[in-house]
Amino acid sequence: MTQASKHSGGCHCGKVRYDVNVDLGQPVLSCNCSICGKTGTLLAFVPKTEFRLTSGEGDLTDYQFASKTIHHLFCSTCGVRSFGRGVGPDGTEMVALNVRCLDDVDVAKLAVNHYDGKNA
Repeated sequence: MTQASKHSGGCHCGKVRYDVNVDLGQPVLSCNCSICGKTGTLLAFVPKTEFRLTSGEGDLTDYQFASKTIHHLFCSTCGVRSFGRGVGPDGTEMVALNVRCLDDVDVAKLAVNHYDGKNA
């Protein structure tokens, strides 16, 4: 069994930065929905309590589509989507991390589950 560990991450230009406790021993999610498929996002999900935005709240732009339940946030300067916000099935506020935006993570070493969001 693996445990959560602290990681830092953010956007390309550095305006958006955060710290997060996440268990990357669990498989990350590769989704082929209309937005994830086009952006190449690899996702890990954590409760909001495990995420701390350290800079850039005012630099985030919110994009919502379809059911408008997920806040797809991106840096208004460089356009990188390093995380998003939503609510889990049990009502818990969640953060969806783009693990490609974590500073110290080699995504080639992560287990990946593929999700058919295009047809969900």
